[in-house]
Amino acid sequence: MTNFNPLAKILDDNRLTGPNYVDWKRNLIIVLTADKIVYVLNAEPPELALTDATEEQRNAFDKWHEADEMAKCYILASMTNVLQKQCQGLVTAKDMMFHLKEMFGEQSRSARQTAMKNLMSTKMVEGTPVQEHVLKMISFINELDMLGAEMDAETKVDAILSSLTDSFNQFIMNYNMNKMDVTLSELLNMLQAAEDLIKKEKPAVMLAEKLESTLKFKPKGKNFKKKG
Repeated sequence: MTNFNPLAKILDDNRLTGPNYVDWKRNLIIVLTADKIVYVLNAEPPELALTDATEEQRNAFDKWHEADEMAKCYILASMTNVLQKQCQGLVTAKDMMFHLKEMFGEQSRSARQTAMKNLMSTKMVEGTPVQEHVLKMISFINELDMLGAEMDAETKVDAILSSLTDSFNQFIMNYNMNKMDVTLSELLNMLQAAEDLIKKEKPAVMLAEKLESTLKFKPKGKNFKKKG
């Protein structure tokens, strides 16, 4: 595998044995994504007419076939000999992954439940930088995607917004009122900008609260005398 993507070393070092299926699959997707061929794990091969296929159709088919063969090589080369023999007769990389999922899929389900629990239970701690918190949430979301959980873009954003501290309530209200539609990266940038504003406004708010408290308990009148 040394002639392939240098990242493939992570597959060399973590070959699929069975119990490590979840970690192996995550590493495989990293390598295939770097090679821009991860799509073959989910996409069907383009149709190719036997007689009147256009050059564009033939090129698309050849490109998909080449990507699929490369993905199959990565898969087969990164598993034990026993598993290789079980997968060698399968036609596409997608078929191989489906077969492996049937054998080890329960691990994915358990890992998916854990990742979902982490996503829904994680709450931002006051004083934590919003970037640190949101990146943690995005890592849970990415893990769920990798494990096959189906979450639409709106649900992902809602999960992050609902985990924020109360200091972001005004931001959330504005976001909902304007019916925004943003990527997670865009949301992170917006939250960092909001955090900067919150930090600037906080001293003024604290001063106003202090003055209000002082005025509330200050005795009225010049001739106030303590009763004793």
